[in-house]
Amino acid sequence: MTDDPIQAYAEQHTAPEPPLLAQLTRETHLQTLLPRMSSGHLQGRFLSMLSHLVRPRRILEIGTFCGYATLCLAEGLADNGLLHTIEVDPEREARIRRYVAAAGLTERVRLHIGAAFDVLPGLVDEVWDLVFIDADKRNNDAYFEAVIDHVRPGGLLIVDNVLWSGKVLPTHEVRTGDKDTPLVRAFNDKVAQDARVEPVFLPLRDGLLLLRKK
Repeated sequence: MTDDPIQAYAEQHTAPEPPLLAQLTRETHLQTLLPRMSSGHLQGRFLSMLSHLVRPRRILEIGTFCGYATLCLAEGLADNGLLHTIEVDPEREARIRRYVAAAGLTERVRLHIGAAFDVLPGLVDEVWDLVFIDADKRNNDAYFEAVIDHVRPGGLLIVDNVLWSGKVLPTHEVRTGDKDTPLVRAFNDKVAQDARVEPVFLPLRDGLLLLRKK
C-alpha cells in the first residue's frame, strides 16, 4: 500500500491485485533492494487492461525484473499467444521462472537472460502486437528504434518511468554527472514528434508513455 492518498484511493477503486501477484509483491519487498522497480497493483492492473484490449498474439517485454508486469501482460494474450521477456540479470531468473510456473504460463512465456541488444537479433522474425520497454532508461530510444519496425500497424508500445521522478520537467536542474535525465527528456521529446507513432503520456506512477504505431 502506498502513502500517497490519491494512489491509495485509485487502488481501492481498481480491480483487486490477484493473490499470486500480491505474494510476488511481498516477496519483492522483502528480498530485493529496489522493490519500487516492480509495476505494482495499480500499474499492473492497467497493463493487464491494455493487454486484454489489444489481445496480442506476440508481446515483447524489455526488462523483466521480478516478473510482475510479465504476468500482468500475459493475462491478455490471445489464444496460442506468446510473451517474450528479456532480463539482463541472471540472479533474477529463478524467481521469474518460479512465478511464471505458478501462474501456469511456462508454455506461454519465453524468458531470455542477457542484454537486450544481444537477444533482439534472434527475434527479428517476430511481429509484435504489444511491446513494454522497462529497462535502463538511457537506452529508451535505442530500444524503441530496435523494435519499432517489427511492431504491426496499430500495435502498442509502452515505455515506463518517463517522468523519471519528475526530473524530466524543465524546472528541474540536471546535476553534473546525471547522464540519464537528459536522455529520458530527449526520448520523450523525440517520440512526441515522431510521425510513426501516436503518443499519449500518462502521469501514472513514474510515468507511462503509450505509443500507437500508425
